[in-house]
Amino acid sequence: MSRIVVDAIGDVCPLPVVKTKNVIKEMKSSATIEILVDNEIAVQNLTKMAKITGYPVSSKKLEENKYLVSMDVIIKEEGQEEKAEQAEEPAVCIPDARRGNKVIVISANQMGVGSEELGKTLLKGFLYAVTQQEELPGTMLFYNSGVYLTCEDSPALEDLKSLEAQGVNIMSCGTCLNYYGLTEKLKVGSVTNMYDIVETMEKADLLIKPC
Repeated sequence: MSRIVVDAIGDVCPLPVVKTKNVIKEMKSSATIEILVDNEIAVQNLTKMAKITGYPVSSKKLEENKYLVSMDVIIKEEGQEEKAEQAEEPAVCIPDARRGNKVIVISANQMGVGSEELGKTLLKGFLYAVTQQEELPGTMLFYNSGVYLTCEDSPALEDLKSLEAQGVNIMSCGTCLNYYGLTEKLKVGSVTNMYDIVETMEKADLLIKPC
């Protein structure tokens, strides 16, 4: 059986699943698809997708932050159309650890008043601590200099991508991105506006603002 490699390193849900489904749709003959990912959430999502579609699947950790998911996709002439239809099912990100409508607001690129260096260290630690909580927020809002955290070279990108992969909605103010010249450097989440920010904050069951 031939082998197809899908590189999904750095991709967050649902991209690893979407990339794999797109490969399956283009297949003309049976093959083993090997998907490289960098987080366990992606492994779970791919495994679930394979089981839903009936493909034998296995996974293993190659090294720190690198996993290999293998699935055997059997293309039968009579069943090819059926398999293609199954591959159209929407990707579902699992697990979603959100509880209720808790919103975290990040309005600066440092935490607290005083040393800027210390403040940035504290904020990075805060965001990492969020990833370790059993109950994650539903949404995280970033505005003013807080948008630096969702952009290129941010020390918190890995943590924020992990949160997004687990279902947390990461939103950055478009006006703020534009003001700081970061519009093209956004690396996680989506762009939002002040209307949506206000609406999200008003509807929150719990609002947390560390900075």
